[in-house]
Amino acid sequence: MAIMPRAKADRQEAERMATIEDMMKQLPPELQEEVRDFAQFLLERKARPKQKNLRLTWAGGLREFRDRFTALELQKKALEWWGD
Repeated sequence: MAIMPRAKADRQEAERMATIEDMMKQLPPELQEEVRDFAQFLLERKARPKQKNLRLTWAGGLREFRDRFTALELQKKALEWWGD
């Protein structure tokens, strides 16, 4: 990837923005609002910290209960807890 002089990069960015603005002006107001909402969503998504990978350090931690409860019983109990 070639490195562009700063002025050229700024000019290309300005041209892209002008194109976006021109396209938005052609849209009806309700679609312009959708574009603004989507742009806001993208900005918020970019600002959020990345989620870390799920650690499975708990795997096997309930091994002692495997003979006392079925998977279905545990699922129902989890749904009860989440419903609170």
